[in-house]
Amino acid sequence: MDEPAAPKTHELKRQTKEIKRSARAVERSTDQLTESADRRTILAGDRTLLAAERTYAAWVRTALAALASGVGARALMKDVLPEWVGKLTVPVLVIFAGFCLIAAVWREIRGTPAPPTPDIRTIPKALLVPMNGFLLLVALAALVGIWAA
Repeated sequence: MDEPAAPKTHELKRQTKEIKRSARAVERSTDQLTESADRRTILAGDRTLLAAERTYAAWVRTALAALASGVGARALMKDVLPEWVGKLTVPVLVIFAGFCLIAAVWREIRGTPAPPTPDIRTIPKALLVPMNGFLLLVALAALVGIWAA
């Protein structure tokens, strides 16, 4: 009635091998999950940086649109509307453009902190101030030019 010892030993060895193989598979899977989570964290940081740059671009785009609207309103409406409307509307648009340019630099420089090791290159911070400063000077020159005309 008792089974022989050899088949029991053989079954035990087979089960031990199966458990070891399963343990290795779990270990590999755990390593992959850890690497995957780390990679997702890095990619999330990259997406944050890219979103901040898109926001910067939106501020600059809004500033340029406001500046163009101010200059265009003055050029197209000077014979249609009273002069005081143009002298009031244009400075508001140009000043708003200046505000947007300043806000763009401020948000980009003081914005979200960079992830520890980003995979992407960002706009150099040293380039933002001169570029937006030049655009701000253009806006101020447009304001002076419109008021002088």
